[in-house]
Amino acid sequence: MIWWRAAILACVLIAPPAAAEKVLRYAFQIAETGFDPVQINDLYSSIILAHIFDAPYQIDYLARPFKVRPNTAAAMPEISADGKVWTIRIKPGIYFADDPAFRGRKRELTAQDYVYSLKRHWDPTSKSPNLYLLDKQVVGMDAVRKQALAGGKFDYDREVEGLRAIDRYTFRIALTEPAPNLIYDLTFCTLACAVAREVIEAYPDRTMEKPVGTNAYRLAQWKRSSRIVLERNPNYRERYFDAEAAADDPVAQAIAARMRGKRLPQIDRVEVYIIEESQPRWLAFLNAEHDLIDRVPFEYVSLAAPEGRLAPHLQKRKVQLDRSNEFDMTFFYFGMEHPLVGGYTAEKVALRRAIALAVDSQEWIRALYYGQATVAQSTVPPGAYGFDPEVAGPLAEYNPAKAKALLDIYGYVDRDGDGYREAPDGSKLVLEMATEADSLGKKQDELWRKHMDRIGIRMEFIKKQWPEHLRASRAGKLMMWRLGWIAGDPDADTFYTILYGPNKGQSNQSRFDLPAWNVLYEKAKVLPNGSERDRLYREMDKLFFAYAPLKPLAHRVITGLAHPWLVGYRRNPVKRDFWQYLDIDESVLPAQHVRAGRAAAAPAQ
Repeated sequence: MIWWRAAILACVLIAPPAAAEKVLRYAFQIAETGFDPVQINDLYSSIILAHIFDAPYQIDYLARPFKVRPNTAAAMPEISADGKVWTIRIKPGIYFADDPAFRGRKRELTAQDYVYSLKRHWDPTSKSPNLYLLDKQVVGMDAVRKQALAGGKFDYDREVEGLRAIDRYTFRIALTEPAPNLIYDLTFCTLACAVAREVIEAYPDRTMEKPVGTNAYRLAQWKRSSRIVLERNPNYRERYFDAEAAADDPVAQAIAARMRGKRLPQIDRVEVYIIEESQPRWLAFLNAEHDLIDRVPFEYVSLAAPEGRLAPHLQKRKVQLDRSNEFDMTFFYFGMEHPLVGGYTAEKVALRRAIALAVDSQEWIRALYYGQATVAQSTVPPGAYGFDPEVAGPLAEYNPAKAKALLDIYGYVDRDGDGYREAPDGSKLVLEMATEADSLGKKQDELWRKHMDRIGIRMEFIKKQWPEHLRASRAGKLMMWRLGWIAGDPDADTFYTILYGPNKGQSNQSRFDLPAWNVLYEKAKVLPNGSERDRLYREMDKLFFAYAPLKPLAHRVITGLAHPWLVGYRRNPVKRDFWQYLDIDESVLPAQHVRAGRAAAAPAQ
């Protein structure tokens, strides 16, 4: 007995210490809204979702030009000759993270999970902001939704020709018309990620806080608008790094060479903090409390990367720099159903165009983005398929004198001599802009007052948190709001969906609804990228410029930084998931950071 105890003690003494968890820490600048794919369309919640749930297809992490490849799908979709029937086969042996809803069973992902998850967007109780991507395109689904809207319960078990599982691992989508961009839609987690029906039915009122998926991570802790912690999903499938780097991209080539063959994910735990103010977010990175800062605050870019080159003090610390043109468009919109700024009559159009003419996009870029952006001529950013560099949009023009003349002509004049204009009927003219209470919101307020004072229009500001404004915007309750629209794919169609009438309250926050524009869009969306589609886009641009439902402001340039111990970091402007492609080199990691990682792995109280 003494010998046996001594042997055990010897084994304990010579056993190697347990490896510390690899922990990735960084911050979001805007709070999440929740974690149910069917209810989400904001960027930051989408990033979390994309690491918990799986879409059948994905954007390659490194490939440029951007490339779609299978994710849970076994191969690229089989598409009929007329482009209307898509058959998708799912790999067997993929499992959801464990959850009590599965009653102790190991739950495999099946084709039926994708059918159910897609059907949820048509269920009126889901209030999906992403239904517009497939609305009226899938054979038979509109009838199911119509029945539910008429007072019946949405029938998930009803067999529908356009969306059904053929066998355990195969499902089919039948369309009413060709949809070339469906391949991109099937990479969007907010549209096509698979949830388990058992989980949704087990937590019917808590789906935004109970995400259970098949991807690399699962939700471990969540303090709303403060801290989100994800940990490795023990049930995650066997997968290895195989991203494709372009031959003329040495940075991507180096990442691929270093990561190739590693099993994913390498990072065990991810801690995301919500830090709305720029300075503490920047200092957290400089102090190595965070491993990366995926979006350096614009006011610090000149310190981090003057003239686009990494600053000497960061070079000494071997910090990694990655800059990219964001596939985005920042803009402010007019509520087209609002009685003051909305409508399609000449005087309403004149008011919107005058406001647009009074806003100096270059000044906004200097004040808000510190020069890290280009003026937007239309909704489509440079680099997107369908972008035309020859387009010079009249809504990008800055001309206060022309703005004043327009207002005078259409009866927006100062009748009482107080320096501010009244509406043509003599009523008070006051613009209401939704802004946030942070430092960025204050800067916007100052710019708005300055620009509108130039043309004699009063401004008032509605101060709330961003998620609250988003809810009000979807309901059509805001007069004006500044937003950013960030693409999840590289195609221009994404930037035209924000003007399509039937997308009101989803992608179309302005609620612009012009029949002539809608007809052109419906013709364009069934066409592949090419000259005929481009011709239609230019006609759509002309109508958009004429009616001015929104003013494009800028396309941003984003600077990302990572500490030297973070391996594999590369900004991909159209891909939401990237944590699983990263690693931490513990030989470079400061000792205190390793200890912090071990402490972070301790069970929560």
